[in-house]
Amino acid sequence: MFIPVNGFWFLFCFTRQLKDKDEGGGEEKNNFIFGNYSQWCSVHSLRAKQRSGQLCDLGDERGMARKLLKCSLSDKLCVVREQQYEIIIIPTILVGTFLILLAVILWLFIREQRAQQQSLGLQGIAPVPPSRGLSWKAGGHGGSVFVPLKETSVESLLQTTTHALAKLQVPREQLSEVLEEIHNGSCGAIYRTKMHTGDPAKPKSVVLKVLKEPAGLHEVQDFLGRIQFYQHLGKHENLVQLQGCCTEELPLYMLLEDVAQGDLLSFLWTCRRDVMTMDGLLYDLTEKQVYHIGRQVLLALEFLQDKHLFHGDVAARNILIQSDLTAKLCGLGLAYEVHARGAIPATHNVPLKWLAPERLLLRQAGIRGDIWSFGILLYEMVTLGAPPYPEVPPTSILQHLQRRKIMKRPSSCKHTMYGLMKSCWRWSEESRPSLKELHSRLEIAARTANDKAVLQVPELVVPELYAAVAGISMDSLSYSYSIL
Repeated sequence: MFIPVNGFWFLFCFTRQLKDKDEGGGEEKNNFIFGNYSQWCSVHSLRAKQRSGQLCDLGDERGMARKLLKCSLSDKLCVVREQQYEIIIIPTILVGTFLILLAVILWLFIREQRAQQQSLGLQGIAPVPPSRGLSWKAGGHGGSVFVPLKETSVESLLQTTTHALAKLQVPREQLSEVLEEIHNGSCGAIYRTKMHTGDPAKPKSVVLKVLKEPAGLHEVQDFLGRIQFYQHLGKHENLVQLQGCCTEELPLYMLLEDVAQGDLLSFLWTCRRDVMTMDGLLYDLTEKQVYHIGRQVLLALEFLQDKHLFHGDVAARNILIQSDLTAKLCGLGLAYEVHARGAIPATHNVPLKWLAPERLLLRQAGIRGDIWSFGILLYEMVTLGAPPYPEVPPTSILQHLQRRKIMKRPSSCKHTMYGLMKSCWRWSEESRPSLKELHSRLEIAARTANDKAVLQVPELVVPELYAAVAGISMDSLSYSYSIL
């Protein structure tokens, strides 16, 4: 018979036939056991049964079996059919048992995966959509394909990757021997130097990023992976451009665009001193120019979004500025990590005061978090580089935001710009404006913005005090060209 168990129907019927000869006349006795209880039903020979027309009560198991098998009293093949029925029952039970075990295994696997995700969240790794975990390699016709960076020797890895990066290779003899050290970090030194082009009278200023030696296989793979990632990313006016590389042998070089005025945060601090010069002329920042810089940052973020990426650390310290106020978004290390490994590593520290609530709660990161950080960037620009939430300790920022508290309007900020900031700081990420909507609102606001009155903040910045209030390290304030 069929018994419903937790929404599934299983055939729960076990049969056993025991044959024995009676002492009186060789009568054959069939014994059947059904379900959870047993009842003995003695049935005489088939011929005697047909003569007498007697059958065990329909309530017993023998009668139920005959009903299921549709056996009539005159059917001489009933015994055969019963045997066929038994042959069907056993495989059915086995298949049903297998399906149950398979369902249990799948359930345990899914539960384990969820437990691992929760564990990653507790360790400071924000879950993100799955990545293929492969590195970029240039295709033969300007396209790109994925190839895995397999465990191999450094020499064979360099040989393979150098062929893939053939269009970016720069002969080392084209680089000047005169190096100006900009920064010396954990991954290697960063220099400013000259790269000789076709015109000897006009060498090109570039930033040279050198992989620290001795470098193991993992470090070489990571350095090459970043070059390949940036190659695939392509060119955009508002992203720091990759100028070339030297990867045929160690040490490995990455050549980057040299941006004249350095990072935006230092530029804003200099504007406080009334001594900022551009091409020898005194320079000040106006409200309209804040909109101009903000619009360029949004263009860079839209470019990343079209590549199914997000930045993850939008801040004035991660924007480089040229003499004509062209903004260049840099600091794409987190975007590379997420794309290559599928998760934000716990070692990648982003200052808490720039993070959206969902990032602080270790939820999935995305472009909506960049929109929140863009509102912080507007605050930085309009205050000429003031730290966000100056009255809140960095470790208390989540509790501050959970009370639905945001920064007050600075005295140098007009209501229109403050309205843009507040729209970026909505708690629910779905209620924040999209990049395109924000871009449109910035363009409209820029039309009526003041281009005459300059932003003025009398206090000068003490970098050590700024770092303590902002919750960032002094090392992150150095001019490091951290494009990746």
